[in-house]
Amino acid sequence: MTTRLVQAARGLALTLLAVLAVLGPAGGARAASGAAGGPAPAGGGRVRQLITVTAASYGDTYATFRAYDLTGTKRVEVFGPWTARVGYNGVAGPGKKREGDGTTPSGTYGFSFFFGVQRDLGFAFAFRHAYTYDYWDDDPASPRYNEWVDARKANPGANPEPMHQVPAYDYAAVIAYNTARVPGLGSAIFLHVGTGTATAGCVSLPRAELIEVLLWLRPADGPMISIGVRR
Repeated sequence: MTTRLVQAARGLALTLLAVLAVLGPAGGARAASGAAGGPAPAGGGRVRQLITVTAASYGDTYATFRAYDLTGTKRVEVFGPWTARVGYNGVAGPGKKREGDGTTPSGTYGFSFFFGVQRDLGFAFAFRHAYTYDYWDDDPASPRYNEWVDARKANPGANPEPMHQVPAYDYAAVIAYNTARVPGLGSAIFLHVGTGTATAGCVSLPRAELIEVLLWLRPADGPMISIGVRR
């Protein structure tokens, strides 16, 4: 193994240890970094921002949302506790999320980019405007599975998810779940504006709270979101 690969492996290991450390007995969630997870966080592999979404049980459609700034081994609560909504069938057990099952995947993930029907509010993350021709491909048989697709340029698969949705997608963050795009393991997992009901597998918050969180998140701080159930 080359020196560069050894350093990368050590960095990833330290990142995972940091995330697990902040998910301790102090109100953490039982959540695993599943095989369908996203890439290691930005910010040099150091997690400085952490969101926890904790349901009372796997079948619950409500969850407690908290956000923390992390400094070394210390964490300071920035937002919460707030009430979030998760899938209409609750939270999937580790590694059990499947396409169309109405559950929110448990695990710890990064964020890919932000998007929305409304204008960019000056977010630190890259922001993509959602037009009427934009879709998310959630067809496991499609070569573009679990990707944003401009329908003017490519086929978004069977029954794709429209990205131009008001108010749910006025603003949203893409949770980096199943970035390997393994067919059938689930797609289109976002942190988005709540509509007053459970989601199809995303995490949602009231609009004002969500905007506060999105303005706080910074790629350089390696933000992660950990979804799970109480111990």
